[in-house]
Amino acid sequence: MNTALQPTTIEDWVYWAEKKFSAADLFYGHGTDNAIDEAVYLISHALNTDYGLTGYDPKETLSPKNNKSIQDLLQQRISTKKPAAYLVHEAWFCGLPFFVDERVLVPRSPIAELIHDEFQPWIARDKINSILEIGTGSGCIALSCAHYLDNTKVTAVDIDDGAIEVAKINVQRMNLQDRVSIIKSDVFESLADEKYDIIVSNPPYVSQQEYDGLPLEYKEEPVIGLTSGDDGLDCVTKILNQAAQHLNPHGILIVEVGNSQDALQRAFPKLPFMWLEFERGGEGVFLLERKHLTNL
Repeated sequence: MNTALQPTTIEDWVYWAEKKFSAADLFYGHGTDNAIDEAVYLISHALNTDYGLTGYDPKETLSPKNNKSIQDLLQQRISTKKPAAYLVHEAWFCGLPFFVDERVLVPRSPIAELIHDEFQPWIARDKINSILEIGTGSGCIALSCAHYLDNTKVTAVDIDDGAIEVAKINVQRMNLQDRVSIIKSDVFESLADEKYDIIVSNPPYVSQQEYDGLPLEYKEEPVIGLTSGDDGLDCVTKILNQAAQHLNPHGILIVEVGNSQDALQRAFPKLPFMWLEFERGGEGVFLLERKHLTNL
């Protein structure tokens, strides 16, 4: 470690950040899971390079300007408790970069793995022509679907004006205006009798009790994207009750409910939820076929 009060190399800054982040009791759950990775992520943005720190030797002395940029960004993370993605206005999902700010949740969902695998083996690839995402937020799920599934039309809905604005920014950045439509809608309300091959959603599902106990970083995110009634099931229940009307006969419904899995199963004991497993981690995501939903 550099003996000066001010770190002057990337290596020094990582060591400094690890100690300061630990002392500040920061929480990691928005793209990284430890202090070192979080520090490197922020340092790479301060230096306007990639996560591999291309162009920089971690042991070389940095310019005063670069040192100040790094210090300012790391200090913001400590003082504000904001997720790093809000500080740099970028989050990665499904291998793709998305613009984010405080109007939307920071993208994070095991559904990314399903998208990358083109929803195989759960539905025939040649039958995926239309997808609906409910509660799109930044648009990360909808846009990733359009990116990986060529020729598929994607509709993304959200009830929040701020989220709609952010999603439209990402549509423009990814040049997917021809295949992705962003619509303001309370679940299915604005969709008339439209039907889809896949309905996918990472809706608000956090119970009030769980929300009250979340780390400060999560309290920086929009509450509307996290909670949905005392038990967290208001939005999910609405989706379940109406999904059959908007699915094609071969269609499937995929929804993430996280820690509300047990509560959902108690609320709908007759539904044959298929709880999906993920190679890269994650749980609380169910799949249902249209036929399972027709008698609700």
